[in-house]
Amino acid sequence: MKRKFLTIENEEDLAKLCEQLKGSTWLAIDTEFERTSTYYPELCLVQIANEDVAAIIDPLAVANLDPFFEILYDKSIIKVFHSVHQDLEIFFNLRGAVPTPIFDTQIAAPLLGYAEQIGYAKLVHQLLGVELGKAFTRSDWKQRPLRQGQLEYAINDVIYLGEIYAQFVEKLEKLNRLAWLQKDFSELADPERYQPNPEHVWKKIRAAKKLKGGKLAVLQKLAAWREITARVENKPRNWLMRDDAIVDMAQLLPEDRNALSRIKGLQERFIRNHGDELLKVMRNASNKSPEPLEKINQRDKLTAHQAAIVNALSVIVSLQAEIHELNPAALASKKELEAFVQNQDESVLLSGWKKPLVGDALSEFMRGNHTIQLLDNKLSIVANET
Repeated sequence: MKRKFLTIENEEDLAKLCEQLKGSTWLAIDTEFERTSTYYPELCLVQIANEDVAAIIDPLAVANLDPFFEILYDKSIIKVFHSVHQDLEIFFNLRGAVPTPIFDTQIAAPLLGYAEQIGYAKLVHQLLGVELGKAFTRSDWKQRPLRQGQLEYAINDVIYLGEIYAQFVEKLEKLNRLAWLQKDFSELADPERYQPNPEHVWKKIRAAKKLKGGKLAVLQKLAAWREITARVENKPRNWLMRDDAIVDMAQLLPEDRNALSRIKGLQERFIRNHGDELLKVMRNASNKSPEPLEKINQRDKLTAHQAAIVNALSVIVSLQAEIHELNPAALASKKELEAFVQNQDESVLLSGWKKPLVGDALSEFMRGNHTIQLLDNKLSIVANET
C-alpha cells in the first residue's frame, strides 16, 4: 500500500507542513538537484517525512524556505539521511552550516552486517523486502511539471528511510553500538567537507607527483585559482580548465597568450577572459617553494615484509569480524590495511566506529602486545605476557 504524501508548492502550504513537523523526534530527508552546468548544486526538490506525514517541497515554486530551514536546523530533531554528503553540501551552500544532529544509514549499515557504502535501494530491499523502481533515476529534476511517477519515486527515498532508521536504532542499541557512530556523524559537520580550502585542491591532481620545485608551485596555484574562479562564476571546475591543462601549463610555463593558446584544452574565449590572470599566477608562483608532495595521501609499493604483515592483519580482521558478527570487508579492506601498515597515524581504521571494532586490535598486534595463536585448530588473538 502506497503512503500518501503532500506536494508543497506555495508558502501557505509550507507553513502548514512545518507546523505538523514541529516537535518531531526525527525527520527523514533527501534532496534532488542538478549541477551539470554549475559549480554549486541547484536544489530542485526536498523530500521530508516523519512517522505521520510525508511531503515533497518544490523549492523552485516556494520563494521563501525559511520555515523549512527553521525545522531543519532545529537541534532537538535528528535528521536522517542515506549517503548524506551531497545533501549536506546543498544545505551548507545555502545556509553556511549543516543541520545537526545527523544519522546516516549508509554509515551505520556496516555495524549491522550490511556492506560498506551500500546503496539505498539495495538496503531497502535487504531490510524491508521492497523493490524500488529505477525508471526515474536519471530524471531532470529541474524540469517542470514533474510527473506523478517522479514524485512517487522521490518520496520513497524518505518513506522507507524512516523505517530503516527505526530498525537500525533499535538494533544498534541492543548491541551497544549506537555510541560508536557519534564521531562519524559529528565529523559530517566539518565545513572543509563541503567547501575545501582552494589551496589544498591540487592534491586531487594525480600527475602532481611528477612535478618538483617551481613547476609544482605553479600547479598548486593554478589549481587554487581555478577553484576560486569556478565558485565565483558558478561553473564546473573542469569547464574552466581540465587537470591535464593545468599540468601542461605547469610543465611548459607559457610566457604569453600565444604560448597559452598552444596548451591543449584552453579555448580562445577562456584565454581572452582569463589569460592575463593565468600568466600572472604562473610568474608569481614559478620562483616560490611548493607545498611538499609528502602531504599528498599516496602510498609506495609494499615491500615483501609489509605484504606479509598485511596478510597477518587480515587474519585479525577476520577474527574480529567473527566476534562481532560482521562482514570482514565491512571492517577493513585490503587497501585500508595496506595504508595502515605504511602510515598508522592517518589510518581510517583508527577513527570512528572502526577503531574499537578492529583498529585497536591491529595496533596492539603492531606493537607486539598481541599475538595470533592456533590452539585446538582454532585461531585466536592473545595478549602477550608482560
